[in-house]
Amino acid sequence: MSFEQVGTADDIAKGTAISVEVAGVDVAVVHADDDNFYAVRDECSHAAVALSEGEVDGCTLECWLHGSRFDLRTGAPTGLPATRPVATFPVEIRDGAIFVSTTPSNGVEP
Repeated sequence: MSFEQVGTADDIAKGTAISVEVAGVDVAVVHADDDNFYAVRDECSHAAVALSEGEVDGCTLECWLHGSRFDLRTGAPTGLPATRPVATFPVEIRDGAIFVSTTPSNGVEP
């Protein structure tokens, strides 16, 4: 499994997300309320808008357009209108740097 460096942990305040490109895929990297970092496809499976512009609540990310929510750990939708999951990607923190895998971890193709 290969990883790409996308920034540093200091780049993302707790409770926020940024958009990065990993192996040609737009990915939202989130510093969740549990103090962990997560990475999901930066596109809502319902309306194809950037999830990184949404609101972080606990371990969920809410789409700003229609309010769909996604579990950052699994990519599963936890609030309608979305019914399909988004791809999730493994994240590693190495000496303060954030690395995101180029391979989805939940079997959902980006």
